[in-house]
Amino acid sequence: MSILTDVNTHANSTETVEKPITQPSSQALTFEDIQRLLPHRYPFALVDRIIEYVPGKRAVGIKNVTFNEPHFQGHFPGRPMMPGVMIVEAMAQVGGIVLTQLPDLEGGLFVFAGIDKVRFRRPVVPGDQLIMTTELISIKRRRFGKMLSRAVVDGQRVAEGELLFSLVD
Repeated sequence: MSILTDVNTHANSTETVEKPITQPSSQALTFEDIQRLLPHRYPFALVDRIIEYVPGKRAVGIKNVTFNEPHFQGHFPGRPMMPGVMIVEAMAQVGGIVLTQLPDLEGGLFVFAGIDKVRFRRPVVPGDQLIMTTELISIKRRRFGKMLSRAVVDGQRVAEGELLFSLVD
């Protein structure tokens, strides 16, 4: 069973009822929910919200890009752009939401094992809202995962590629 929960508050009560998410959901996961699932912390927590989650298959996440992020001090002065490696890391963190919830693989840490066919199409700048979709392609020997990920801003593709992960005990 997934450890993600759908929290509902009844209109006439202060009681909160939790139920497992077992079907495709458009229920948003907040930053606090993401913090419970992923080990990343500032300045490497790069997903602000999950807007769609399909257990074992895919997740869609949002990163609100702001000028206050530390990498913009040096990349580049006078023309800030989000580094491509940070975009790929943000896409991978969305994939981490899917991987950490696989029933047979709970409790481990997934790390990068490879990055294939990654392409960058346009710059991501402060003020952009990066929307990342990451889909599980395969799991091999319960230790290696392969995901297809793409990122868009204002409906335009900014990055895409295959992300490979390895489970570390």
